[in-house]
Amino acid sequence: MDRPLLFNAFEMASAMHNAHGLWKHPDSERHRRYKELPYWVEMAKRLEAGLFDAVFFADVLGVYDTYRQSPSPSIRDGMQFPLNDASLIIPVMASVTTHLSFVLTASTTYEHPFHIARRFSTLDHLTSGRIAWNIVTSYLPNAAANFGLEKMIAHDQRYEIADEFLEVVYQLWEGSWEDGAFVEDRTAEVLIDPDKIHPIRHRGPFFAVKGPHLCEPSPQRTPVLYQAGSSERGRAFAAKHAECVFVGAPSAERLRAYIGDIRRQAEQCGRDPEQLKFFTFLTVIVGKTSEQAEAKFEQLRRLWSADAAKAQFSGASGYDLAEYEGKPAHEPFLFRPTDHGHYKAASLTKDATKPLTIGEALQKAGTLTRESVIIGNPTQVADAIEERARRSGVDGFNLVHLVTPKDLDDFIEYVVPILQRRGLYKTAYTDGTLREKLFGGGARLPSHHPAAAFRSIGVHAKSS
Repeated sequence: MDRPLLFNAFEMASAMHNAHGLWKHPDSERHRRYKELPYWVEMAKRLEAGLFDAVFFADVLGVYDTYRQSPSPSIRDGMQFPLNDASLIIPVMASVTTHLSFVLTASTTYEHPFHIARRFSTLDHLTSGRIAWNIVTSYLPNAAANFGLEKMIAHDQRYEIADEFLEVVYQLWEGSWEDGAFVEDRTAEVLIDPDKIHPIRHRGPFFAVKGPHLCEPSPQRTPVLYQAGSSERGRAFAAKHAECVFVGAPSAERLRAYIGDIRRQAEQCGRDPEQLKFFTFLTVIVGKTSEQAEAKFEQLRRLWSADAAKAQFSGASGYDLAEYEGKPAHEPFLFRPTDHGHYKAASLTKDATKPLTIGEALQKAGTLTRESVIIGNPTQVADAIEERARRSGVDGFNLVHLVTPKDLDDFIEYVVPILQRRGLYKTAYTDGTLREKLFGGGARLPSHHPAAAFRSIGVHAKSS
């Protein structure tokens, strides 16, 4: 590795995120304080002091109610419930930081492109170009019901909607306003030149948007684009649109294969495949000694909620694990296509030629397992991170913190200095927007990105 790794704090504006049942831990603060602004101000200052690249805010638009066909298992442990709107938290965090960036999740299935374009332009202005959009198509049945649908839109159709959604926001961000439209000419009494503002007049199968964009161009115009998708359709979407790809897989080898596939597809789309960054999950349990780390793991394992973990797996994958709990443990756990997300099912299939048994699948889905975390003293943890990055080819990690904020403090105090000595963690921030920090070029999307094609809207409008 010839450059430092990238680290995002994996967050959610919720009572609990991926730390199932760990609100019972004596050091847990988030379940009580997630709704308080001082908590997020402290978090922002902590992460910038620790030189984190960004806060990655995950989000969903419903409760997990697939397991046992009930929301009770997830509600009981506060599993991603209650859940506030992170877009209202980000400006506060940005106001007390200079370099820390923010990744906000928003759905192309249940949002409208005109509204999303305005939201992200506003956030890009307020953060001085430190904003990214994690593009999701959403997967929970309860989310569909919350937006008036009797059932979820089919998986691949959600990506068809997303493709058109992106086309609309690209036109609004990249083409609706020409450079230099904000003239502030006191002599001519013109603040904004109307000849440089253009409607987009988009009409497609899913959206009709006239425009123009309500916001003036922000520092990046288009936010940095994240996307997470493990399915074939999701990887194709990432190859076409994403700058940063959040990938999950049960092994480093599978991760490397996913990354290679997306890079190849990106090149086929006319993009520079080396201009994509790849991130994956990272969960660390670190102690001053390996014995202390093992003791921490055992405490977390005892407090872990199997029901909440199964509720998350069931909602994300579409498999109601309750249907398998009474079946013989030695029988194979048969995977089938669903309209839910695909990454959870993919996380269990370490060897596609040898399916997991029902017993193995239930154990993996419901337990805090050793293979899902890195446990050790600071040197052991740093070694494991370096090895995982080398074997998988990822550029960075979304750091899962099981006990908040204690786990973040421990990572910053114990692990970061070792990674810095190895050249695997930055020792200072670089200036600029998030895109400039990540890729070293300009603040705007590169010319090989499909959004660049919409920069000529104004030219076409003048010539027509």
